[in-house]
Amino acid sequence: MRWFGISLHCPIAVSRLTLVAFAFIMGGMTTLSFTNAYADKPLSDSTIDGKYGFKSLFKNDHFDATKPYAAQLNPRAVSFVEEYIRKQGKELERMKGWGRPYFDLYDNILDQYGLPREMKYLSVIESHLNSGLVSWAGAVGPWQLMDYEAKRFGLRVGGRGDERMDYYKSTHVAAKLMKELYDEFGDWLLVVAAYNGGSGRVRQAIRKAGSRDFWNLQYYLPEETRNHVKKFIGTHYIFEGSGGLTTMTASETEVQKEAMLRTQEVALSTDELAGSAIVEVSGRYRSSVLVQQLSLDAVQFHKWNPGFDKTLSAGKKYSLRLPKDKLPVFEAIKGQLLMESLKLLLQGNLNAG
Repeated sequence: MRWFGISLHCPIAVSRLTLVAFAFIMGGMTTLSFTNAYADKPLSDSTIDGKYGFKSLFKNDHFDATKPYAAQLNPRAVSFVEEYIRKQGKELERMKGWGRPYFDLYDNILDQYGLPREMKYLSVIESHLNSGLVSWAGAVGPWQLMDYEAKRFGLRVGGRGDERMDYYKSTHVAAKLMKELYDEFGDWLLVVAAYNGGSGRVRQAIRKAGSRDFWNLQYYLPEETRNHVKKFIGTHYIFEGSGGLTTMTASETEVQKEAMLRTQEVALSTDELAGSAIVEVSGRYRSSVLVQQLSLDAVQFHKWNPGFDKTLSAGKKYSLRLPKDKLPVFEAIKGQLLMESLKLLLQGNLNAG
């Protein structure tokens, strides 16, 4: 959490508690209770030597269009990621299993705020998903929230009833904080840095560096904050097998989006390009609903929008291409389209159950 340069990974008290996680099932809520044998310790700040800055994991001249939003690992960063995986990989691989109820909860809440699901890995590096973790600086819970931030969003703090230890409530607060930070910085790496070191420190680093690019301003941030961003990127690679939107700077994201669009546009005719427009969407829209309600040609839709359902189901944004005359119709009824898509998903989940 935002503690202005003070490390929060030296816990004063960590107890092995029965952890309560809430896992949403599209419209309903199931309560799960189990003992977590692995959530006793946070990831160590000493995992990677943070005395020096590190190079961008994105390489502009090595774009693989078959892997949407999968940032290519810069060769100069390979040793860093390999070392992180060597030291933390086995433990985080186990977390993929026992942490699933937590991640399901996080995914559903992050979806509600339009945030990338990959931001859930911030909780991994903050607390190792441990609801009982208390830092010497006073940060508490799976998202390591400080009391003043928790109070700002109406959480009860202190004692056994400290709501920062509640997975559901604390995740809503963490999502609101991340959304605030992204609205200010427009860059997920800076969000991670600001969540750790404070938005004030990031603003100061931007001024000193004369740049909003993390790779340029990192040297004006505390070592602990640089390490935090490193651990987030490494954790993303362990869980996702690659980088993504949340491991790139804003400028790198634009470069890759433009490259993806150029790759896609090569297959479109001049008439198709002239007669279509792009709108960025997020949420669990379904292609079948859009095709039916907007009276679209299904073959054309999937040609223009490859991986539409898969990308949105992963909690990512998508650059949707529509015929120009359908764009205002979509904008007018997109709320209705989203609701119908969610109903379809719910029906599918119920049938599968």
